[in-house]
This record gives sequence, C-alpha cells and structure tokens, in this order.
Amino acid sequence: QLRESGPGLVKPSQTLSLTCTDSGGSISTQYYFWNWIRQPPGKGLEWVGRISYSGGTSYNPSLKSRASISRGTSSNQLTLQLNSATPEDTAVYFCAADESDNINTLPTDYHYWGQGTQVTVSP
Repeated sequence: QLRESGPGLVKPSQTLSLTCTDSGGSISTQYYFWNWIRQPPGKGLEWVGRISYSGGTSYNPSLKSRASISRGTSSNQLTLQLNSATPEDTAVYFCAADESDNINTLPTDYHYWGQGTQVTVSP
C-alpha cells in the first residue's frame, strides 16, 4: 500500500528527494505517524524521521540539520528531502506508517511498510 519513489542516483552535495505514496488512500485519513527509515549496505535499519497526522515532525538527531519531511502535493503523499548528500547516505529508504508514536525501526513494528527504494550517492 506504500510505495517509495525517487532518483536512484544522487551526486554528492546535492539534495536527495524521495516520495512515499499511499495507494490505498486510507492512511491519509487516519491518525497515523508517517516515518522514513533507511538501511545502508551491510548495516542495520536506521530511523530517519517522521511526520504526524497533525503535521508535527521529528528527526534522528544525526540527520536533523539536513532532513526535512513534509506532506506531498497530494494528500496521500509524503516527501523526504536530505540536503548535502554524502556517500554515507547511500541506502535503501523505506516509508512506514503506524498509529503508535514510538520510534521503531523494524517492519514488524509498523502497520504499513513500503517495499523500499535504493538510493546511491556517488559522483
């Protein structure tokens, strides 16, 4: 029901921009927290940030200065922007949604979990 999309390749120092689309449409009308989570190659899952149903945002402190999550142009879309991308931002990025406001990283902790999209930061 959640699908991530965006450019697969980003150059260093550019902005990494991703979109999450809720094809079912129901999540947008419920009290969910929308999250972005990523998994660098050979590493574990890392929580990036989230936006609540009321529009409030919170971010991983290690990414807070560069990350921005917002509602997309459509009510069933979510966007992630990560400024000044570096090769360390190379990862599979997942969109996930749940009613709980706990900060989790495992797919089993979320009601909805997208298939993920690969982003590579390279010259």
